[in-house]
Amino acid sequence: MRTLREIPAMRETLADVRRRGERIALVPTMGNLHDGHLALVAAARERAEVVIATIYVNPMQFGAGEDLDAYPRTLEEDQAGLEAAGCDLLFAPETATVYPRGLEAQTRIVVPDVSEGLCGASRPGHFDGVSTVVGMLFNLVQPDIACFGEKDYQQLAVIRRMVADLHFPIEVVGVPIVRADDGLALSSRNGYLSTEQRATAPRLYQTLCELRQTLEAGEATGPTLASGYARLQEAGFAPDYLELRAVDLGPVTRTTREAVLLVAARLGTTRLIDNLTLTLPR
Repeated sequence: MRTLREIPAMRETLADVRRRGERIALVPTMGNLHDGHLALVAAARERAEVVIATIYVNPMQFGAGEDLDAYPRTLEEDQAGLEAAGCDLLFAPETATVYPRGLEAQTRIVVPDVSEGLCGASRPGHFDGVSTVVGMLFNLVQPDIACFGEKDYQQLAVIRRMVADLHFPIEVVGVPIVRADDGLALSSRNGYLSTEQRATAPRLYQTLCELRQTLEAGEATGPTLASGYARLQEAGFAPDYLELRAVDLGPVTRTTREAVLLVAARLGTTRLIDNLTLTLPR
């Protein structure tokens, strides 16, 4: 695996790939990789001849008081993991390369509607930062395929909408959530949890499973979600939101059958997110 840090070198390398007629799959990450990230690489490996991962902790998607400075940066370990997973190229730029005129002067991509509410409500500007940096990577790499985890369900919806609206010729692949044995969705931020908090954290997924069973049995949405919210509080979480949406993140109506439960909650200072799809009864 080659690690590239500058845009010209990456473009030159990928030009050679295109001349050979090989398909390119992109896996954007912020590093501190775990098995969930490596599942994205595996999905990309199945779909393309050349897999390029990116590692960049994007300051534009962090709000005031969030964990930008504390976000774990583990490049050497990540390089070893990516190489073992079959990644061909790693693009790991510096911020001066990505935003040479600084964040304030940077052109931004804003994806309306789908970026609003849920995490967009509690993290204003977050998805503008995500769509801007991913749009930039799409332009730089020009992949045929891009793989993203379904754990970040709203982020995946934002990227899909951006690709459709801006007519990027890219297939966006959602890769299922990878979970620990106790059900906790893998996340780089899980490393912030204390031993006691880590023992509590799987209750987030367990609550979603209980709510799915209740909703699929035909129970009313409002009381079911209120009960789940209370159970999370009793377990020690500070819920940000717990919502039921249609799978396109639109509102649930009488005719909605395929839906998704989405949750974000703090456990101590750590913000955890998860989701679970379900089928509503007729």
